[in-house]
Amino acid sequence: MRKRIYWLLPIACFFVAHLLLGQNLDTPLHIPDSISAIGIPKVEDDDLDEKGVLSKAVVPDTTANLVLKDLEAAYSYDSLWLKELEKNSVSFREMQMEIRQPSEDSLWTLDLPTDTLKARLQLLNEKTPFNIAYNPSLERVIHSFLTKKRGLMERMLTTSQFYFPLFEQELDNYDIPLEVKYLAIVESALNPRAKSRVGATGLWQFMFSTGKMYGLDVSSYVDERSDPVASTVAACQYLSKLYEIFGDWDLALAAYNSGPGNVNKAIRRSGGYENYWNIRRYLPRETAGYVPAFLATLYIFEYASEHGLRKTIVERPFFETDTVRVKNTITFDQISELVGISKEELKILNPQYKLNIIPKVAGKAYTLRLPLKHLGKFVNNETAIYTHVRESLNKREQPLPQLVNSNDRIRYRVKSGDYLGKIAQRYGVGVSQIKRWNGLRSNNLRIGQRLTIYPRKPVAETAGRTVTHNKAKKPVQLPKDPSKIHVVQSGDSLWTISRKYPGVSIENLRKWNGIRGNNLKPGTKLRLCECSS
Repeated sequence: MRKRIYWLLPIACFFVAHLLLGQNLDTPLHIPDSISAIGIPKVEDDDLDEKGVLSKAVVPDTTANLVLKDLEAAYSYDSLWLKELEKNSVSFREMQMEIRQPSEDSLWTLDLPTDTLKARLQLLNEKTPFNIAYNPSLERVIHSFLTKKRGLMERMLTTSQFYFPLFEQELDNYDIPLEVKYLAIVESALNPRAKSRVGATGLWQFMFSTGKMYGLDVSSYVDERSDPVASTVAACQYLSKLYEIFGDWDLALAAYNSGPGNVNKAIRRSGGYENYWNIRRYLPRETAGYVPAFLATLYIFEYASEHGLRKTIVERPFFETDTVRVKNTITFDQISELVGISKEELKILNPQYKLNIIPKVAGKAYTLRLPLKHLGKFVNNETAIYTHVRESLNKREQPLPQLVNSNDRIRYRVKSGDYLGKIAQRYGVGVSQIKRWNGLRSNNLRIGQRLTIYPRKPVAETAGRTVTHNKAKKPVQLPKDPSKIHVVQSGDSLWTISRKYPGVSIENLRKWNGIRGNNLKPGTKLRLCECSS
């Protein structure tokens, strides 16, 4: 009997190791509960013994060979962690204000002698590729962060546990110093939905045009600048290019904030200096506070414990989640209902989806990020989930907003009463963007002028008029009297036609014939009166 037990020990050890590591294997042992909401048998807690093994006959999903009970505590967000991530919208505004104009008041006092700070900065300088040296401006920012913005720094220490593993992996892939991960704190306070006053968006604050250069698309449903993975890859590519240009990481960071052109101008105005601190006075005001804020953040993270800064330990780093490619349009409400995950958590894990809808678009591979436990539930029941989703969308009374991709170009004709601000608001773009797209040097427009616009708002929100353009025109009923009909000839215009018939104005012709533009097609028959047919 003892020999038999010894013989079974290796098998038992292998089984335990396989169970513990199964989530990383190609064929995971863990097959989560099925979804009762769409008619798939559900395994209840009573069906499982204390080890999570089936204790009675249950008909599982046909894709499942084994059903194990999940440890919910290992996978679920607690309310504190959700609140920490949700606070980042406030943190973003707080960080931006601190860079532009440091705050004055503080409830904290700081014991940090200048000599101690100098020694610590020297140690940091020795182990990083950045030019870290004592500077009174840097000292003031560090003091401000440790006193006036102490709460902000502690929130960043907590939130960073979720995003930093992702940043470090991508930075390492591009051979970029890992300390650059702190740049995302300065840029967005680790808020993937952060949007600046000039339109920069996401963890790495990409402008629309720069994001397009590095493959970040924007449509009515999706803004890839808010996608943590895609935007981090794009940021690495952009930073690598900037370092190739300047050969200095401090200048690369300054160029990331204000553009390489402003850095080149600052170098020229300084007389040729290529050290950030020597050209700082010639940079835009916000950039002048940008690199010090980055270096101050780096210092605080390295010496957090020495200053008594505390973080909340969380059990959900970014790599405790994974993605699955979406095969059909699906909403967050449907995912929440079917997979058993809160809509708030879906928003945090998938911030790139602007309307809480994941679309299916030809040529695009949109993904859904879920905690590992919920991912298994989704993958093992995909067929049933998509069947339910299709039926649900078919019954939906209000259709989903139409997709407008950033690659979709609209040719807009200027009408009476239009001005650039009005048009920009309608399509969710900036006045400066319209001017750039159309080579405009002033804000003046003329009626009939055509503008090229790349809309960013959903059609349902912005283009009620656009939708009506696509409707079939109601045919105009012509009067029986031929003298009250004009047949359009080549060269005719509404003005020339109105001149031929006294008492008939251009506005009359538009109203009676349902005409919106000025183009007339030869052979078209026009009513010359409001008379009945």
